[in-house]
Amino acid sequence: MKTITKAQLEQALRHFDIEDVNCATIRQICAVAALLESISGEKFVHLELGNPGLAAEHAGIDAQCEALQRGVPNQYPNIIGVPALKQNGSDFIKAFLDINIPARCIIPTVGSMLGSFASMMILGQRLPGKDTMLFLDPGFPAQHHQAKLLGLNTVSVDIYNYRGALLYDRLEQELKSGRITGIIYSNPNNPAWTNLTEDELLTIGTLATKYDAIVIEDLAYLGMDFRTDYSEPYHKPYIPTVARYTNNYILLLSSSKIFSYAGERIAICCLSESVADRRYEYFEKFYDMPTLGDSLVHGVLYTISTGASHSAQYAFSAMLRAAVEGKLDFVHHTKEYGHRAAQAKEIFRRHGFHLVYEKDGEAPIGDGFFFTVGYHDMTGPELNKELLRHGIATIPLKSTGSKQEGVRVTVSMLCDEDTFRALDERLGQMTNDK
Repeated sequence: MKTITKAQLEQALRHFDIEDVNCATIRQICAVAALLESISGEKFVHLELGNPGLAAEHAGIDAQCEALQRGVPNQYPNIIGVPALKQNGSDFIKAFLDINIPARCIIPTVGSMLGSFASMMILGQRLPGKDTMLFLDPGFPAQHHQAKLLGLNTVSVDIYNYRGALLYDRLEQELKSGRITGIIYSNPNNPAWTNLTEDELLTIGTLATKYDAIVIEDLAYLGMDFRTDYSEPYHKPYIPTVARYTNNYILLLSSSKIFSYAGERIAICCLSESVADRRYEYFEKFYDMPTLGDSLVHGVLYTISTGASHSAQYAFSAMLRAAVEGKLDFVHHTKEYGHRAAQAKEIFRRHGFHLVYEKDGEAPIGDGFFFTVGYHDMTGPELNKELLRHGIATIPLKSTGSKQEGVRVTVSMLCDEDTFRALDERLGQMTNDK
């Protein structure tokens, strides 16, 4: 393709009032890419937005259609969730994580985005002086924006230099202040695709209990560390989780990636019994209900969304049940992302790029939904702009809370050989231009 000029790129950034691409949201980068596509007349290679690149699971589609035909659209869903979804969510967590969470502690949310927003809100209110969220970074940029929107203080720990035994002292350095109310991270990690080891999860759980921090564990890509087969329900190996090492946890489980059901915005927020039933003076005075679980559901979620889509709850419930019964192998279905990542990494490396987050302890990271790349001594914003000029859209790592230089690559939209060919050609053009 004909290279976008620097002037055209800067004009596009100004059009969306973007002064620093480090501070741009993913959707803003999408908008810039769309504008540059119209200027160039050629389709970009989209590595910036994690839209599922697989078909939605039919178990969900069939169940949602049946619910629609049954007439549920004219009824508000119960704010606590339909009974089937709550029970199937509980069974799914037992089947694949070997963790016991009662159905009453499974709450539907409008995607995990709402789950993390509502959870951070309630954690920021629970105790005087506990007003800070600790992010294990890099992380999902939108969750950083959520904390900012809520007026919460934040602390960022980039795990790049603090894997293994080093993690304990680094986290305790922040937690001993007493101000940390919650710890949030995704596992597998968005954007680095690193996976916390059992020892690291033990560290997080131990410190969360010691310093009364509640962990928000975002399991958007549950089971997608394809180096280990987690596909068989009720059998080892079980999917790693901090819930084995502390009772201070909230798990976020979304339909978007594991079932390719992103468009219906349905997820579940799974509270440990200990967290759900904990009583706080502030909640009793502010919400007229003392427990965290009731305040989260009836005080926060009811006010924000009045529940999650009624028919989508039946869709999610059916997919969870099919997975528990061994009729839907979501791990096998999503392995396609691993194949795409392996091919994309080979192309980037061949053109002189390097992986930024490349190790889980001593082992190379797996191939999955994301990976991170840098190019020689270019900063993340510089690299992001050069890629945009050559028809490739990414996001800089600084927007994820990382202190490293580079960009995030999402492989979900690399769905055919023409797109891989375009990626190869444009990376070659970019590196030749340098």
